[in-house]
Amino acid sequence: MVNRKILTHFDFLLLFFIIPLMGLSFFLIYEANTALSLKQALYFSVAFVVFWMIFFIPFRQLDRIFHFFYWFCVFLLVLVIFFGSVKLGAKRWLTIPGTSFSLQPSEPVKIAILLLLAHLISTHPIPPGGYGWKTFGKLSLYIIIPAGLILKQPDLGTALVVLIMGFGVLFLVGVHPKIWITIGLLFAIASPLIYSSLHDYQKKRLHDFIAEKPNYHVRQSIIAIGSGGLLGKSKEESTQAKLKFLPIATSDFIFAYFVERFGFLGALGLLAFYMGFILHFLSYFNSDPHDRFLQTITGGIAILLFVYTSVNVAMTLGLAPVVGLPLPLFSYGGSSFITFIILFAVFENLLAFKFGFGYNRPSRRGGFLAQLVRAFGS
Repeated sequence: MVNRKILTHFDFLLLFFIIPLMGLSFFLIYEANTALSLKQALYFSVAFVVFWMIFFIPFRQLDRIFHFFYWFCVFLLVLVIFFGSVKLGAKRWLTIPGTSFSLQPSEPVKIAILLLLAHLISTHPIPPGGYGWKTFGKLSLYIIIPAGLILKQPDLGTALVVLIMGFGVLFLVGVHPKIWITIGLLFAIASPLIYSSLHDYQKKRLHDFIAEKPNYHVRQSIIAIGSGGLLGKSKEESTQAKLKFLPIATSDFIFAYFVERFGFLGALGLLAFYMGFILHFLSYFNSDPHDRFLQTITGGIAILLFVYTSVNVAMTLGLAPVVGLPLPLFSYGGSSFITFIILFAVFENLLAFKFGFGYNRPSRRGGFLAQLVRAFGS
């Protein structure tokens, strides 16, 4: 029997957001491709196990492990450069020896960055006016190093997500305004140099975005969204997805498929649902100004949800370059989905064990296993 004190602080409202998204995702993927829906069900099962494994890790009592996990993820990113598997013209995966499975290190590194920032921010009090250049520079390095390695793969979209997530968290917790003004000016001055350093295909995406006429994939996505009308169409009438005009209908352009099926009102409902999801985490960010660890994690999750959702929806409408960011908990695939589930588990852990239930004072006899047993005690 789970300790009742843990259940008291467990955020059950989070399930209200996760389960409907997973259910709708499975429904649409099943309609479009039955084989993929079975794989997605497997990802859901793995995520369930992973959630409970992560939930009982005593994050508030870890110290050096955050640094170890971070540098291990950076090491994996370095390995990708030399031994990575090439897929679709990019080297972003590591194949696990002796198996057919592959790992994309750019996913766990997001978790590693957030955990390390949470630890450092919680152990370095924020002075009045926010962090100065010295502390900001130190924290920035932990964001820039993995972002640079991801950019090397090349994966501009994920590198930007890492940068926005990391510096967004610093913005939320507090950095002196003069630092942001200086960075903004430097970025504006360096923009031409940044553009010239992009790969040809990345420049092409920008050109396609700026061009008056969107590329073929985006045009088909816009047609699918427009054809949904106010209330959407039945499966048989959803010709854009059914006749394979809509590209990657189960992942990158699943929002377009959703709108074709459920129409404009369905799209408004889904976007409102995601907005509530984001605001839910931001409410916890403001719930306890003294709990910097929780603030960093909730702020990071809210930023990731906002960036992934806004960019994915915008690119299906032709309002942003196509960068391959999935719709959170909705698009087909396991990497991004498992990443979010792990972050949710960390969040729930920080709430449920905030006052030390289960592992406030670790026992020398039994260690972590003893803590786990106490957590399930009556």
